[in-house]
Amino acid sequence: MSQATTIRVLIADDHAIFRQGLATIIDRDPDMQVIAQAENGEQAIALFEEHQPDVTLMDLRMPEVEGVTAIGAICTTTKSARIIVLTTYDSDEDIYRGLQAGAKGYLLKETEPDELLNAIRTIHRGQKYIPPDVGAKLVQRMSNPELSERELAVLRSLAQGMSNAEIAAALSIGEGTVKSHVNRILNKLDVSDRTQAVIVAVKRGIVSL
Repeated sequence: MSQATTIRVLIADDHAIFRQGLATIIDRDPDMQVIAQAENGEQAIALFEEHQPDVTLMDLRMPEVEGVTAIGAICTTTKSARIIVLTTYDSDEDIYRGLQAGAKGYLLKETEPDELLNAIRTIHRGQKYIPPDVGAKLVQRMSNPELSERELAVLRSLAQGMSNAEIAAALSIGEGTVKSHVNRILNKLDVSDRTQAVIVAVKRGIVSL
């Protein structure tokens, strides 16, 4: 492939050793070139704007600005952005949020180098790249009832071990309202108590402890 048609790649990850390893794999391919590396979401947004890469590899959990926020910001200004989430997190909520923000592909960091390069080529052609196991979790997530913003706030408070009275005070709502939210959360997560709700929420990536 000529220099003019080389696939130009931006890497965004907060671990320098992982970024360098990725760059080595990608640069070995004669059809690809790493043109920039970002160590957080804020840098990723700035470097994308500066270099306009063909494909961006984006981690989800990064300092300053997280991956999902960076993906959303980039896709808002550049509708044609081709972004692959490359992360250690494979909960259905992480997958859903990454793709909903505008990513075209989702890979785990344990992915073999050949699959990574194949994914980059696929995304560069304008197609999506969703491995079967990731797709199955996405389907599961899409079938789950959506939690409202208020319910998410209550659920995060539950994960911190707060009582109904403490949640009511923190969110400036009545204790009865908190109980109603908790009941709806239990219903939507298909669990019978608060502890199970937190366990399911952590497992699915809805909240983190």
